[in-house]
Amino acid sequence: MTQQDSGRDRLGRRAKRFLSPSQKYELWLQLVTGELSQSEAAERFGIDRSTVMRIRQVAKQGALEALAASKPGVRAAQQQDAELAAARAEIARLGEAVKEQAIELMLLRGKSRWG
Repeated sequence: MTQQDSGRDRLGRRAKRFLSPSQKYELWLQLVTGELSQSEAAERFGIDRSTVMRIRQVAKQGALEALAASKPGVRAAQQQDAELAAARAEIARLGEAVKEQAIELMLLRGKSRWG
């Protein structure tokens, strides 16, 4: 393999390069601050320009979703409501189990005398 062929697959195409999340964040940060253009970023990181565009798109979508979810009180209230509903369902389930056991115990032992 010659120096020109390094980084290519057996068909002569550019070999896929996978970036870590921290590398993607660094790339995105350099794009946002204007340190690099898309083509410069693609060249520096050894990836295709469409990959740079996709990283920008995913970062933007993730940021929008995080900002939408960060409304004060909304997220916490929903989580507490879910926990409260789960706790109430557990209480109802345990109450039914206790009733069934009480009936079974009464049938096995028979009704005891009061006093």
